[in-house]
Amino acid sequence: MVKTRIKKEGQTFPRWFDNIVEQAEIYDYGRYPVKGCGVWLPYGFKIRKYVIEVMRKLLDETGHEEILMPLLIPEDLLSKEKEHIEGFRGEVYWVTKGGQEDLDVRLALRPTSETVISLYESYWFKSYKQLPKKLYQVVSIFRYETKATRPMIRVREVTTFKEAHTLHESFESAEKQVIEAVNIYRKFFETLGIPFIVSKRPDWDKFAGALYTIAFDTVMPDGKVLQIGTVHNLGQNFTKVFEVRIQLANETVDYGWQTSYGISERVIAALISIHGDDLGLILPPKFAPIQVIVIPIFTPEIKKEVLSYAEKIVESLRKEGIRVEIDAREDVTPGYKFYDWEMRGVPLRLEIGKREVKGNTVTLVDRVDKVRKTVKLEHLVNEVLNAMVIVEDKLRKRAWNWFKDKVREARSVDEAKNILKENRGIVELPWCGNEECGLRLEELLEAKTLGSPVGFLEKVEAEGMKCPVCGREAKTKIRLAKTY
Repeated sequence: MVKTRIKKEGQTFPRWFDNIVEQAEIYDYGRYPVKGCGVWLPYGFKIRKYVIEVMRKLLDETGHEEILMPLLIPEDLLSKEKEHIEGFRGEVYWVTKGGQEDLDVRLALRPTSETVISLYESYWFKSYKQLPKKLYQVVSIFRYETKATRPMIRVREVTTFKEAHTLHESFESAEKQVIEAVNIYRKFFETLGIPFIVSKRPDWDKFAGALYTIAFDTVMPDGKVLQIGTVHNLGQNFTKVFEVRIQLANETVDYGWQTSYGISERVIAALISIHGDDLGLILPPKFAPIQVIVIPIFTPEIKKEVLSYAEKIVESLRKEGIRVEIDAREDVTPGYKFYDWEMRGVPLRLEIGKREVKGNTVTLVDRVDKVRKTVKLEHLVNEVLNAMVIVEDKLRKRAWNWFKDKVREARSVDEAKNILKENRGIVELPWCGNEECGLRLEELLEAKTLGSPVGFLEKVEAEGMKCPVCGREAKTKIRLAKTY
């Protein structure tokens, strides 16, 4: 395969992303005969696995339990909550035949599972003593995406949909769960090194059937914003429809209160995009299928000696649980190998040649900024473990510094226009809170509203500011951006 390098930032980013996904053998997209569907390749599937493992750990530690719900949802079940079905009506895939027979009831391929879990909650939970209950699953969902599809970012089969569903005895308990969910996601994205902003979506863009939606967004290298996670307080909208009745401590009966929250493979798209550079991927060690690549450099005369030394090093690292491989190919140059593994994002490279064998050392190279270091063999394991921590820290700091520059404040429509044109990213304006003014700003800026700051995370400072549309006193701030 001919490998090409493309500049990551700016207008060439979409080509960069497609190129890296293909050349690093992460995800095969665009060749399957169903639009919007891709195939996870072994290298990409391992990245996906390590990402999901972190999320599972965070959920399990906070009392969530994993389940698996049906893929097929009868139309009458999906349609019970009116606002919900209206929100998804244009995105649902319908199964209408079983073999040659027409089905009596159309079956939807799961677009999300609020209706299914609500039905089963009505069977399973009757008393406050059983609550709160926190369940989750990692599954495929299907949505008929009519816009231009993009690998991982905008697909019709979302193959990595983690959806959590919780049930509570009171509104207050559900509100506490929203805060817990937001904090789980904050830890998750911080572990990935993905910078984010948390906003309460406006009512006109909340999840269909929710009281409100809180969303996590990040800025991609082309300046467009990608939603990477959502948390919803569903109130009693679904429990009333599905008769999820709970006996409370005071012996009265009330409908349960629900929350739900989800992520998708967009998280992996962000991981790839934010940490990569013009050379290719840079994976944080925790998520790298190969954390260390060993490159033996030899001539025929010293081949046996160098390879024996390299194998000894590989064995010592594997004993410590480090994911390490050796590239002993003889049909390509060391330079080609460096290029190849840089493009695949391997965080650390160990170079071993005649000098290293003679000196009982290894040359350690950091993928982020190519720092080279000579390491004594007896210190190698500790040096590698320390270097992995340093790589993660570098990536996190670099990503956040870039992101912070992409979030700007403006006081007027013209100032906001200039920011979105020149800096792209996210612009924040004073806002009266009126929906009409928010929609007008979307129109004037040709951008989408991300929402407003979340009160329990940050203090909203809008005192003395005026809404740039109506001129009234600002009650909060509104964030807008060009989005995927």
